[in-house]
Amino acid sequence: MIPHQTIQHELEELRRKDNHRRLVSRDEIDFSSNDYLGLSDHPAIRAALIDALGRGVPLGSTGSRLLRGNHRLHERVEARLAEFRRVPAALVFNSGFEANVGVISTLCKQGGLILSDEKNHASIIDGVRASGVARRVFPHNDADAVEDALKAHKGPLPATIVTESVFSMEGDRAPLADLVALAERYGAALIVDEAHATGLYGPTGAGLLEEVDAGDVPLVSIHTCGKALGAFGAFVAGSAAVKEYLVNTCRSFIFTTALPPYLMVQWEAALDVVAAEPWRRARVTALADRLRAGLAGLADCGASSTQIVPVILGENAPTLAASQALQTRGFDVRAIRHPTVPAGSARLRVAVNATHDEATIDALLAALRDLLPGSAAP
Repeated sequence: MIPHQTIQHELEELRRKDNHRRLVSRDEIDFSSNDYLGLSDHPAIRAALIDALGRGVPLGSTGSRLLRGNHRLHERVEARLAEFRRVPAALVFNSGFEANVGVISTLCKQGGLILSDEKNHASIIDGVRASGVARRVFPHNDADAVEDALKAHKGPLPATIVTESVFSMEGDRAPLADLVALAERYGAALIVDEAHATGLYGPTGAGLLEEVDAGDVPLVSIHTCGKALGAFGAFVAGSAAVKEYLVNTCRSFIFTTALPPYLMVQWEAALDVVAAEPWRRARVTALADRLRAGLAGLADCGASSTQIVPVILGENAPTLAASQALQTRGFDVRAIRHPTVPAGSARLRVAVNATHDEATIDALLAALRDLLPGSAAP
C-alpha cells in the first residue's frame, strides 16, 4: 500500500489540476445519468417487483452460480435475453465491467491479436490488458486501419475486433457493418459492447447489432442492464459453446456471488416495457436531435448521433464552471475530464432521456447559450 503522505500529495495534485472528484447526489433535472428510457422508477416495473417479493422471491442468491446461487429465474431470464438478441444463448454477469473484463480476458488467447478502438472505455481496456494478448489500438472508427492490421496479422489464432457500438463519451456509433464485413473477410472475431445501445436501438431495442446481419462471424455482444433498462447487472449474448466455456473458465463469472433472483424480475419487467412502449426510444432520438440542432454553431458536439451529446470545451476549469452554473439553474449536467476522456478534451456530457420533453430541452439550450456566448464549433 502506498504511504498516506503519498496519497495526500496525489490528492492535492488532482485538486491543483481541477481533476479532483467527489461523490455528489443531485436533485436537479437529470441530464447526467444513463437512465435513457426512464425505467429506473417505472410504475409497472415497481409493481412487478413488489408482487414478486410478496410471493417470496429471494432477496439474496446466497452464493456463486456454480454453487447455491443459481436460480430458475436466472435461467428463465437468460433464455429470454437470448431470444431478445436472436442468438442461441445468454449469460448473466454482475456488471458490465465484470462482463467486459471477463469475456475479453477469457476468450482472447496468446497467439491472437486484439484490435481495440482508441475510444473504448475503461472496462474494455482493462479486459484487453488482462488477456495478455498482443494488441493494437486503432484510430476511432477507422475501418481502414482495422483492415490494415488484419492483413498484417500472421499469428496462429484469429484476430478479435473489440468495440463499443455507441461510444459513451462521444455519443457516436461504430461502423458495425464495416467491421462485420472485415471480420468475415479475414476470419476474425468480433466483440461488441452494446452498453449504451441496449434498449434504444434496433427494431426491437436489442441494440445496434440488431440492424446488422453478422452472418457466420464469431460474435459476442455485451449488454448492461443498468443503463436504458434501469436496473443493474449485465449479460453476454452469443453461441451456446461460448456460454458453456464462460461458465467453466471465466473468473469474473465463477468467483462472485450471483445477482439476487429478484433482480431478474426487474429485468423481465424492463424488457416488457421496452417491447410495449417503443415511443420511449423514439422520444429520446427526437429530443437528442433537437438538442444537437440547437447547439449547432454554439459548441462542438463532435460526431454525436445518439442520446449522448458532448459539449466539448477543452480545459477542465471552464468545463467545471459551466457544469456548476447549469446545476444552479436546475440542470444536472456533469463535467467529464481526463482520464475519462483525453487531456484537453474536457466536456459537458449531456444525456437525453425519455422523461424530458421539448420544453426541457429548450430550457437547457437557453441556459447553455447564456453560459457559452460566442462559442462556435471548430
